[in-house]
Amino acid sequence: MNENNPQRTTDDGQGTLFDVADFRPERPVPNEAPSGTPRVKLPERQQVKFMAAAWDDLLPEGHEARIVWEFVKRLDLTPFHSRIKAIEGRAGASAIAPSILMALWLYATLRGVGSARELNRRCGEQGEIPFRWICGDISVNYHTLSDFRTAHGDFLDRLLTQSVASLLEQDLVDMERVAQDGMRVRASAGSSSFRRQKTLQDCLLEAEVQVEALKAELEHDSNAANRRQQAARQRAAEDRLKRVEEALSQMPEMEAKKNKSEKDKARVSTTDPDARVMKMANGGFNPAFNVQFATDTKTQIITGMEVINQGGDRGQLAPMVEQHEERYGQIPDEFLADGGFTYKDDIERVSADPEDDDSSGTVVYAPVKTPKDKSRDPHEPLADDAPAVAAWRKRMGSDEAKEIYKDRAATAECVNAIARNRGLHQFTVRGLRKVKAVILWYVLAHNLIRAEALRAARGNPG
Repeated sequence: MNENNPQRTTDDGQGTLFDVADFRPERPVPNEAPSGTPRVKLPERQQVKFMAAAWDDLLPEGHEARIVWEFVKRLDLTPFHSRIKAIEGRAGASAIAPSILMALWLYATLRGVGSARELNRRCGEQGEIPFRWICGDISVNYHTLSDFRTAHGDFLDRLLTQSVASLLEQDLVDMERVAQDGMRVRASAGSSSFRRQKTLQDCLLEAEVQVEALKAELEHDSNAANRRQQAARQRAAEDRLKRVEEALSQMPEMEAKKNKSEKDKARVSTTDPDARVMKMANGGFNPAFNVQFATDTKTQIITGMEVINQGGDRGQLAPMVEQHEERYGQIPDEFLADGGFTYKDDIERVSADPEDDDSSGTVVYAPVKTPKDKSRDPHEPLADDAPAVAAWRKRMGSDEAKEIYKDRAATAECVNAIARNRGLHQFTVRGLRKVKAVILWYVLAHNLIRAEALRAARGNPG
């Protein structure tokens, strides 16, 4: 090699800048394990990357969010639009489309999201694709979401009737056999919020004094920032005053349920006056509401619902049967309920008269209570039983009735479990009216998915 020219000539006459042999890697020894740190590719999730994609490309076909949106698109939302004050051609910010808010809450219910703040977070820039797809780049806020969820209970109730009636018309539901069950759901109130009459009166006086003091402070303070804070404090004080007044108004009802010697022990919550202390599934006692579902046994479509603030299910069978007649113009052929609903007056009220062939009614399947006298056959009618009650006793002693009754647990308790899996453990709203609105969201979301499955099974999705 020429010292003045370090380039080396190879056999083919072509020159190389460096000696090839010096840079040739050594061949690994066969069957010898490599030593050192493995070299792998790791994900880099902090790297900012811009992607060009339409929202519609980010959500697969058949996704639940798409199913929800298609359902909402078919609804007549005229009652919501009539309340919007922003009008074309006039000043003012545009309102969020009611269809967006409705779709968000239906999908959020399916995903077990029960908080307006959490739903708002999932719709934000760091949120989840399905929620952001529903929004379509429209910003929402938790206050609007919270108000919308509980302000339209009457509309949601009508929507339940219309949706199930549509399924009846399409022969997807026949309502031949319906099962009812109750479920206790904790209220947004603590046990310590329950006060007796005298304590409530003291709380009322204290709340009135606080409201008047805040009003006077607000009138004499000229600082704008402080005025806003004081106004917020005043609203909170007025809200507390209203709840204490509501608690006092419900005190006579609670006292009526007590014996004369225990009337002074009656208590009502100042946090949620509509809540009642109930025995829960875990054996403990907590402030709660009793949620009632009636479900078609063939399809698991919820056909009726109610929310009450009494711990027991006694007396709830007849109102539920009558609710079906009010909603759909027909009553179930057969009605299944557990022992807590067994009330002879209800059975007589909804059953057909066995002695009148022209009378119509519902055939009740509910267990007969075990008599105190162990020697007496519980399925043998008593002397004072009405004909409908006597027929019910005899019916429940048959093998056929026992086989039919098995459908209750497989249907009603399954629907309850689905609601639990979707987050129905404790309400985040207060008051019977708002609680009922929340339950209607659960019912509508449940029926939406079940109806989609029924149509798919028939070969007619959507």
